[in-house]
Amino acid sequence: MTRTPNHLNARTSGNSGSSGIATSDQDTPLITELHARVKGPVITPDNPEYDAMRTVFYGGIDRHPAVIVRAADVADVVRVVTLAREAGVELAVRSGGHSAAGHSLVDGGLVLDLRDLKALDIDAEQRTAWAEAGLTAGEYTQAAGELGLATGFGDTGSVGIGGITLGGGIGFLVRKYGLTIDSLLAADIVTADGQLRRVDANNHPDLFWAIRGGGGNFGVVTRFQFRLHPVSEIVGGMLLLPATPEVIASFIAEAEAAPEELSTIANVMPAPPMPFVPKEHHGKLVVMALMVYAGPTEAGLRAVAPFRQLAQPLADMLRPMRYPDMFPPEESNFHPTAVGHTMFMDRIDRNVAETIIEYLQTSDAALRVAQLRVLGGAMARVTVEATAFAHRHSRLMVNLAAFYTGPDEMAVRQAWVADFAAALQQEDTGAYVNFLGDEGTARVRAAYPEPVWSRLAAIKARYDPTNLFHVNHNIPPVEAAGG
Repeated sequence: MTRTPNHLNARTSGNSGSSGIATSDQDTPLITELHARVKGPVITPDNPEYDAMRTVFYGGIDRHPAVIVRAADVADVVRVVTLAREAGVELAVRSGGHSAAGHSLVDGGLVLDLRDLKALDIDAEQRTAWAEAGLTAGEYTQAAGELGLATGFGDTGSVGIGGITLGGGIGFLVRKYGLTIDSLLAADIVTADGQLRRVDANNHPDLFWAIRGGGGNFGVVTRFQFRLHPVSEIVGGMLLLPATPEVIASFIAEAEAAPEELSTIANVMPAPPMPFVPKEHHGKLVVMALMVYAGPTEAGLRAVAPFRQLAQPLADMLRPMRYPDMFPPEESNFHPTAVGHTMFMDRIDRNVAETIIEYLQTSDAALRVAQLRVLGGAMARVTVEATAFAHRHSRLMVNLAAFYTGPDEMAVRQAWVADFAAALQQEDTGAYVNFLGDEGTARVRAAYPEPVWSRLAAIKARYDPTNLFHVNHNIPPVEAAGG
């Protein structure tokens, strides 16, 4: 059901507060101007496509923009950014719509939707690609895979390449080829002044540094230039093991000792009632591991062999395969409602594994999970100072989540996740910005500890002094000491 807002949200310069601008009807001066100057569709609440256009990946996010603009080209992006700045309205930017905090939308404001910017120009000889920000990880990976090439994004095909790149990018190739930003060569970005800038190591190097991990704080990236890597056939797929403290701790130890060609994601969770899971194990705790060995097949088979020996597999789908097959088609109507917590950890030994199992057994959530990712390898060899991603030396990333069905249940699940995270907390207190929900300033600061925060705030002041781009995990503009 649509609704007709009677205002657009205006901002006070330099802060994210808002106040209503009363209008007599839906055709505000801004919307009239958008219709006149933008090529792409300008969608208001009376448009039959409005509800579909404001739907994002996660359920439970029910925001009603006053207007959504589907940019047709880069010129549209420039016009929308300029008009939003001049009108003083709240501006949200959407690529794939996977923000757990709902930053792809804004109530009563303007959404710049990049989903139609999908141009992809691959230079197979030079192993580079220019990719527009509306592409998904799956679309890019499928196209590059036809040439036996890949850039590492995440582990979900429907994620937009814009958000995952700007936050860092941790996925199936993280140990072999590093973060997504480690393959980023250049970008075209529209900054708050409405200028389109090419940024790379030689042009606006401060801004190029900032967008490699600093999120959407600095403008709208319309195109990325990525390095492509030779990734044709891999050994990959899913391995399902019974979850015991010994299996969990041993899995992590094997993953840390494995060649860096092997990246793993171990989901400790109740076994789903899927055809490949023996019926007697449905609902029992399992390790559902997703694995990718980016290297020769024989070496890959040797690398995954120790994991198969940890226990009798309940399902073994590891096999030689094309890398794009790790990104199967997803159900378009799947919009999960979940609460979560992302954190880094220093170790997962048997005692920690016992804690993981204990917490998972105490919850009655239909789906709850502790996702364990071993890091290191190429990601850790890049210096901390090289990019705005501050967690190069973190050994493990852990994501906790519980699904809920309504507001009352949400509070119960949130309390469980918070207790679980507190029980697991170790010396590494950082957080990965791409998995943060709406969790407050302290958690954003955990993603950007000093001196990264101060450097980002100074760059923000240079390129976005009024904080136009603040519908994100925000880094407010602050002038550097001494000007």
